[in-house]
Amino acid sequence: MSTGLPEGFGPRTFVVAPSAAGRRLDLVLAARFPQVSRTQFSRHVSEGAVTVNGKSAAPSRKLRNGEVIVWTPPAPRPSVELRAQHIPLQVVYEDASLLVIDKPAGLVVHPAAGHEDGTLVNALLAHCRDLRGIGGELRPGIVHRLDKDTSGLLVVAKDDATMVALGADFKIHRVRRVYDALVVGRPPRAAGKIDTLHGRDPFDRKRFSTRVKTGRRAITNWRLVEDLARAALVQAELQTGRTHQVRVHLAALGCPVLGDATYGRSPRDAAVREIARALGRQALHARVLGFFHPKTGAWLEFQSEPPADFSAALRSLRVLAADDRAKTETRTRPQSRKGG
Repeated sequence: MSTGLPEGFGPRTFVVAPSAAGRRLDLVLAARFPQVSRTQFSRHVSEGAVTVNGKSAAPSRKLRNGEVIVWTPPAPRPSVELRAQHIPLQVVYEDASLLVIDKPAGLVVHPAAGHEDGTLVNALLAHCRDLRGIGGELRPGIVHRLDKDTSGLLVVAKDDATMVALGADFKIHRVRRVYDALVVGRPPRAAGKIDTLHGRDPFDRKRFSTRVKTGRRAITNWRLVEDLARAALVQAELQTGRTHQVRVHLAALGCPVLGDATYGRSPRDAAVREIARALGRQALHARVLGFFHPKTGAWLEFQSEPPADFSAALRSLRVLAADDRAKTETRTRPQSRKGG
């Protein structure tokens, strides 16, 4: 595994802008280089990798307008917190800068409390032999996330420069992301746009909500793909990318994602409820992912068909819809008269 910095990634120099004057050094660095955490920058500053006007400084130093900051990223080192694990991955695309993964449902993207290993990151550490430093450590760069129980496409950076470029494009929404969703009930029309505020639910901090007084703007364009009578197949394209955005917006539309225990409800219809139980997860799949390659500038777009469990749920809903149509036709068919 390479231990060198990405090609051309040397010291970074910038001048403190008036808007950053009076702020802490570590906070300003973390805001300017979002791929590196404030904690990591505090360590870099303490280790002498950052200077202010040519001199070492403390992480808490308050900056002045016009001061010159130089950050020399330390040589990347293997992460002591993560271990490589040989977990099968479906790699859709890979080159020296990035790779695109078709993530299965049930796979957590990043280690966290309760999921210290067995994650996509652990799998990537075993898969990638050409990682270069991300924030001073040899680790894959998770540009965006998919929920554990959401399947589909996501892109991973292999070096700092790619991480920064992709992160910037995701921030300004210069990417394309389209999701397939099976929802409970019927949407109110054939297509539409949901444009809301998005923030933490004031009554449950583990949830997000559109019913907030302050928050970030969230926009989802959606269209009805197939009316399934008691349910529907919907396609949702993100114009912004907030946490749980598709799930929150479809629930706000009155059509929660099938199997979504956080934003949905147990379907009243027994047959639909059984389909959700058999699926065992939220019926959400990241079908399309498109972005500009940071090195070549070429537009790359990938598509992924929904996995077997999603397809099985869709087939079951189609059978229900066909049965409903047959019953309706039987009830409305004119009865033939008997007699001569």
